[in-house]
Amino acid sequence: MGSFVAPDGRRVAYRQVGQGPVLVCHPGGPGFSSRYFGDLAGLGTARTLVLLDPRGTGGSERPSDPRAYAIADYVGDLEALREHLGLARMELLGHSHGGVVAMAYAITHPDQVERLVLASTLARFAEAQADAMDAAMLAKAGAPWYDDARAALEDEQAGRFRDDEELGGLVLREFPFYFAGYGEPERAWAEALRGEHVNGDALRLFNEEIFPTFDLRAQLVRVNAPALVVTGELDFITGPVCADEIAAGIAGARLVVLPGVGHLVFVEAPERFTREALAFLGTG
Repeated sequence: MGSFVAPDGRRVAYRQVGQGPVLVCHPGGPGFSSRYFGDLAGLGTARTLVLLDPRGTGGSERPSDPRAYAIADYVGDLEALREHLGLARMELLGHSHGGVVAMAYAITHPDQVERLVLASTLARFAEAQADAMDAAMLAKAGAPWYDDARAALEDEQAGRFRDDEELGGLVLREFPFYFAGYGEPERAWAEALRGEHVNGDALRLFNEEIFPTFDLRAQLVRVNAPALVVTGELDFITGPVCADEIAAGIAGARLVVLPGVGHLVFVEAPERFTREALAFLGTG
């Protein structure tokens, strides 16, 4: 583990894995640590992965202000990390909410990004995305876990949890929706995250205030780094509809849709994900 002190005095932690040029990796949620990345499908064979624990997750201290989880707050932590690592420019990967942060960083600091990998993410959430999400969930209505997972998702989105521990339990129950198929490998991955303390302050603020209104599309023209936009064909929340909008907004972006894959692209299709990422980033 490594760490640095943010401008407001908080300790921010990260894991370092692999060898080669540095690839800074921001996980999603918001409210998740980098733990769910694992070894990020083996990308460490060609990159030194700096796997950030965002504010208030994993080894990173919580802000004193429970509302200090705006997109700009995460962007500020990324800039502090870049300075801590001594990088003039950085390769940056963001998954899900981490992709939102990565895009916002590349918009705010366009000259500090070398290459940008945007995995399973979105520039906004609007009616087309909502319709796609509902259709994807209803397509799994016959699964034995469906009713429980849907109830957990609705409780999470409505903020019906008392603390981080209860939120972590809800997230485990809703995980089946995040995969194209929920078999033993997927269950094992989810179970390995049992005990993860998801940051309820971060997720509640995002669900209630940020998610319904944020829209980065008009600002994507400021991104001047080469970008890879990758998503799963069957991702129920940030699928092709979302990826198309991002790729259309970033000049020269490469769009990859992995067939038969859900939201956790590096878990469900590790070889395909790694192949596409390294073809874009280079092997070192």
